[in-house]
Amino acid sequence: MTSDTTATTSPAEEQASPGRPPRSRASRIRRGVAWTAAVLVLGAAGSGWWLYSHLNGNISSVDLDRAIGTDNRPPKVAGNAQNVLVLGSDSRAGANGELDHGDVSGARSDTAMLVHIPEGRARATAVSIPRDTLISRPECKDGDGKTVPPANRVMFNSVYSVAGPACVVKTVEQLSGIRVDHFVEVDFAGFKGLVDALGGVTVTLDQPMSGAKGGLKLDAGTHRLNGTDSLKFVRTRYGYGDGSDLGRIGLQQQFMLAMLSEIKKQDAFGNPARLYKLADAGTKSLTTDSDLASLTALSDFARSMQGVDPSTMETIMLPVAYDKVDPNRVVVAQEQASLLWEALRTDQKVPAAAKDSPAKGGSGKAPKTPKASPSPTP
Repeated sequence: MTSDTTATTSPAEEQASPGRPPRSRASRIRRGVAWTAAVLVLGAAGSGWWLYSHLNGNISSVDLDRAIGTDNRPPKVAGNAQNVLVLGSDSRAGANGELDHGDVSGARSDTAMLVHIPEGRARATAVSIPRDTLISRPECKDGDGKTVPPANRVMFNSVYSVAGPACVVKTVEQLSGIRVDHFVEVDFAGFKGLVDALGGVTVTLDQPMSGAKGGLKLDAGTHRLNGTDSLKFVRTRYGYGDGSDLGRIGLQQQFMLAMLSEIKKQDAFGNPARLYKLADAGTKSLTTDSDLASLTALSDFARSMQGVDPSTMETIMLPVAYDKVDPNRVVVAQEQASLLWEALRTDQKVPAAAKDSPAKGGSGKAPKTPKASPSPTP
């Protein structure tokens, strides 16, 4: 009597190829782990590349040398110092229109600060240029490459709307004799997003802000402002001090210091998740010169500025005098301004005489940056 027998084959034998010994269970595990690790590494690399490309794609740029030309720009005097023109655009286009419904066409440089960072990167000086200053606009090329003729006695903030940011850089260089190394422009939506990514910014008022003409209404004291209210805060004019544009500059300068203090306090560069959140918000509505127009370049530049302490940063308004023809406008106070520009151009300390503006503006005190306040985790 014969009996049928069924042969059994081990899993290792099933996977073995002819002429190759079967793999052990340990070998299969090691191979699986290796493949899993490879997938994770490639996935992480892919995600990292996507994030990098995403942030890079947020940034718009302008080639200053191409737009302005290299022959008629001021020479670099202090080689290791940096001069950065920071512009705040009041464009109502896109998401900006939801934040300000004013009936204004085009865009203007609502805020303009020339920030000088001396050699050593241990301090900085920010010079605010009043938007109502009457200046001589040089001949420029607009964004389409068309020539914009020069003009005299035009308001400084009109240069942006007529000929774009490169012409603002050229105008500042003509005004100051200082080579602008970089420029950074952010609009309403970008400003709001950055403040919200920080979880707000804390300011302290010595007197109430009345909320006149649709502005922000705040009591005297300390306030934590979100992005929308922060935008109203820096644009407040009629509801604080004497209601002048010169008075508003004090609010803008102090808010800038408060925001820089918040970034430093949150140690953004030491927290990758927070850094990405800030970078994503900050680059969404950002325009820079072409040398800064990448995440790598911006990160390297920001890291080089880490030694600058907001508490020691000096804020100055460009010295101006009321125009004799139109008292609602101001003109550059040449004697004081010459001292200011020369000090920055040669990387020297700004003398007291260079800070004495004949037209001062702002009868109220500017808000203070609190010495200590809790930092919420965004």
